[in-house]
Amino acid sequence: MTVYIIQKVPRRDFSSAEKYGKLKPVVPYHEQIALSPGPVVFSAQKILKNFCDDDYLLLVGDPSIIGACCAIASRNNNGKYKVLKWDRELTKYFPIEFDIII
Repeated sequence: MTVYIIQKVPRRDFSSAEKYGKLKPVVPYHEQIALSPGPVVFSAQKILKNFCDDDYLLLVGDPSIIGACCAIASRNNNGKYKVLKWDRELTKYFPIEFDIII
């Protein structure tokens, strides 16, 4: 089980997501996708190549990169992927499952 942190934000504690799996960043925080998405997408594809039913995406960072990573994870896992959503009031993550029919 792996929790892929889309774009790890400095000074933010993600340790409470560890109960869902080993934390692994996908894209460095300083990476930009606006001028040249190719290198970011290529790198994300390599990291997410083994994404499976047991894994989660932690949706933080640039919305464009988040969208690309969701698409990559969905493609690599037959339209299925799970995300962790942070609830500010309860101060914990909740898993959400998606099954996208392609």
